[in-house]
Amino acid sequence: MENKLKIQIWSDIMCPFCYIGKRRLENAIDQFGHQDAIEIEWKSFQLDPNFIASEGDNLAEHLAEKYRKDQEWALESLKNTAQTAANSGLEFHFEKVTMANSFNAHRLLHLAKQQQLGSELKELLFKAYFTDGKDVNDTETLKELAIKAGLEAQTIDSVLTSDAFDKEVQQDILRAQQIGVQGVPFFVFDNKYAVSGAQYEQTFLNVLEKVWEEGQFQSKITILNSSESNSCNLEGCD
Repeated sequence: MENKLKIQIWSDIMCPFCYIGKRRLENAIDQFGHQDAIEIEWKSFQLDPNFIASEGDNLAEHLAEKYRKDQEWALESLKNTAQTAANSGLEFHFEKVTMANSFNAHRLLHLAKQQQLGSELKELLFKAYFTDGKDVNDTETLKELAIKAGLEAQTIDSVLTSDAFDKEVQQDILRAQQIGVQGVPFFVFDNKYAVSGAQYEQTFLNVLEKVWEEGQFQSKITILNSSESNSCNLEGCD
């Protein structure tokens, strides 16, 4: 087998099932016999690229309006998602969520990827948004998280005060459209097989073993598992 078994993951920081899918994949990798041979590359995706935060934003109200349902339905949906997250060892506090546009966070993730710190920053961003209720579009918050991930303050400032990595974020989004990504998380294993949605750990483990055993990597992507549930698209999360 040439090089590492590469997993590309399209996701958005605003997507709860992207965080759940990340943890489930990590748990599967822990059970996999070749952890050191795996390389993860995070790809940008925005569920709501035109979102502009305003004072008093409420996630439950936002979901109810987006799905054209009542707030009781939205609260129940969030409660169920939080329980799903808890089953994977994650702590979600939707009542604390500070809604924000994720574009600048994605730009910083591209900087982190250059320094092999993408997974570290991605984890911190997810936790900041879903657990700690932080504004992940706030410059000081982003800087704090990026420093914690291992990036240098001066380099972070140079990105946040410029349009650095704008094109890279857009290219990731365009590539997602080209390969038919309908929702996130979306996992591509060595550019050969894809898994859509936050599948169960065993599903991820099965794909890892299948790709490893075959050992012949192709450019064509075949979707092995697709689900409209446990994922988020431009219309919202199911």
